[in-house]
Amino acid sequence: MGYRPRRQALRLQHLHLLLTLAQTGSLRASAQILNVTQPALTKALRQLEDEFGTALVLRTPKGVRLAPAGELLAARAANVMRELARAREEVAWHTQHAEASVTVGVSPAVAILLAPGALARFGARWPQVKVRVIDSLYPRVLAQVRAGELDLALGPLPPEGVGRDLVVQPLFDSQNVIAARRSHVLAKCSRLDQLADAAWVLTGPTGGPGDPAHLHLEARGLGKPRIQLECESFSTLLALMPNLDVVGIMPLGFFDRYGPRTDLVQLPIEDELPRTTIHILSRADGPLTLPAQRLLDAFVQEASGLRLRTEPLSS
Repeated sequence: MGYRPRRQALRLQHLHLLLTLAQTGSLRASAQILNVTQPALTKALRQLEDEFGTALVLRTPKGVRLAPAGELLAARAANVMRELARAREEVAWHTQHAEASVTVGVSPAVAILLAPGALARFGARWPQVKVRVIDSLYPRVLAQVRAGELDLALGPLPPEGVGRDLVVQPLFDSQNVIAARRSHVLAKCSRLDQLADAAWVLTGPTGGPGDPAHLHLEARGLGKPRIQLECESFSTLLALMPNLDVVGIMPLGFFDRYGPRTDLVQLPIEDELPRTTIHILSRADGPLTLPAQRLLDAFVQEASGLRLRTEPLSS
């Protein structure tokens, strides 16, 4: 029988070592950060590579970098360290009522329509919990949730949907409108057919709610929408759109809050415009922390109240 090296016990320090090497690209700098000698660090790295049976780090004249296997392990290690930090935080909350934190990503419609009320509701019940709110849209938001950078995300989904590694919960429907600056020659158009020659702004990702492709102008024989401007964020849109002859799609709640302040007007379009379903996203491989679950509950309650305020009464 061939010789098999004795397997070493995998420790959290080994994972921390790999993450530090990925961050610094240097054995020497990593040893200083971890407060160990460079020979001790090299020995620990060798133990980790023995454990997985492959090289995890490549040495170069400029330092070190992770091998492909090391990159795979580092991604998992980052999740492990984040989950451990959350576990410590949650245990401390239960045993000592210590401070906890929740990070949530929100789309513009959620930031305007739900976040103020949900965060006020949550803060009144959980004043010890720090909430970090991040502006986020897909496709980036999916990677942020999968990586554990966000506990929750609220916003639209890509047309192709998401994988089974994420838990998806529909929340509410957001009506979209078409807007332009007040002096735009098309500002009073009431039919989509009148926008055949319009210059459009695309806000957010291609295929997202801010993409005029959702209006299906080509099916009306109007040709493909001419995109003159692309904006990654609605804050940039608000800075540019009042000064340009472009038309664009935005959530009704967002327009009602900011449009009139920036000299934008809603086109009185009589054709039916698309609605965007807002969802809650979280990872499927583990339960939410107690504070994160309670924040989710606050958003659900706020969305229920929003539907009651906006849905027409049945006759």
